[in-house]
Amino acid sequence: MPNEQRPQLERLYQDMAPRSLLPLWESLHALVPREPRSPALPWRWSYGEVRDYLMCAGDLISAEQAERRVLIMENPGLPGSSGITQSLYAGLQLILPGEVAPCHRHSQSALRFVLEGSGAYTALDGEKAVMEPFDLVLTPGGQWHDHGNPSDQPMIWLDGLDIPTVRLFDAGFAENLGASSHPETVGAGDTLARYGHNMRPIRGSVADRRPVNRPLFHYRHAEWRTALAAMASSAQIDPYLGHALEFLNPADGGPIMATISAHVRLLPAGFETKPRRSTDGTVFVVVGGEGEALLGDETIALAPRDVVVVPSWTALTLRARSELVLFAYSDKASQQALNLYREQNL
Repeated sequence: MPNEQRPQLERLYQDMAPRSLLPLWESLHALVPREPRSPALPWRWSYGEVRDYLMCAGDLISAEQAERRVLIMENPGLPGSSGITQSLYAGLQLILPGEVAPCHRHSQSALRFVLEGSGAYTALDGEKAVMEPFDLVLTPGGQWHDHGNPSDQPMIWLDGLDIPTVRLFDAGFAENLGASSHPETVGAGDTLARYGHNMRPIRGSVADRRPVNRPLFHYRHAEWRTALAAMASSAQIDPYLGHALEFLNPADGGPIMATISAHVRLLPAGFETKPRRSTDGTVFVVVGGEGEALLGDETIALAPRDVVVVPSWTALTLRARSELVLFAYSDKASQQALNLYREQNL
């Protein structure tokens, strides 16, 4: 651009500014980048460190006072956003013995991945899912849910929500039931019995009681871990993913929720994946074993129950020092629905 043009353009910009007009040509490359350049950073939260802070919070504020006693895992590259990626939220929630986190519902969809304790529950529309370590429990948007802990030990789980996605669309609503718990509608485990065995009640029958598009909300560790081990015993391993299984919505074979996908992986001891990148920012939880995640030029150690975030379009290589089992969730569901998702094996 000739130097003599710049002063004239600057005067034009100043004249336009009060009328909320901006020149696209000054920002086109930032608005339409050649490839994703996420401000989110690769990061690891050590479970032991986070747990110590969470237990301190448990001494200072009750679940009822807090409504949800949670420590947010905010990505250091996204300060002030409460996001672990641009589109997802993550936090660790604590329910102490005898506590109930009051019943509410909201537009945001959530998953709970249990990290510690046994016997607490998440109730969805009045049905309890009794939780064990590494169970996956869903609370889809708009459904009443509360949490309780009748056991004698603390319960800690990872909350994964689409809060930043809902905020992007300015589409968030929330409502309190006005009671600590939803009245019980059916016995615990009823949904698993009806929808959890690759079968379902015939649609329209009196037994078909769950929402048509999201019938199942409890995926037990005992079942997914057995399936993953069975596949690993006979299937050829994928060089970029290891052995991997995706959690499915039995209604349509798609992702577990409209905005969130989830999967598990198993890497045998000594196995190292080839580098791979994808546009879905992904949150990993180490279920078992130890290893390393190579994220670009950074190496992050992996230990049981640690949480690691891999930003969009960041090359990931996984190394397993011992047999390594991982749980992961991402915004892949949203991206596929919007025709945005891409992946690349490097």
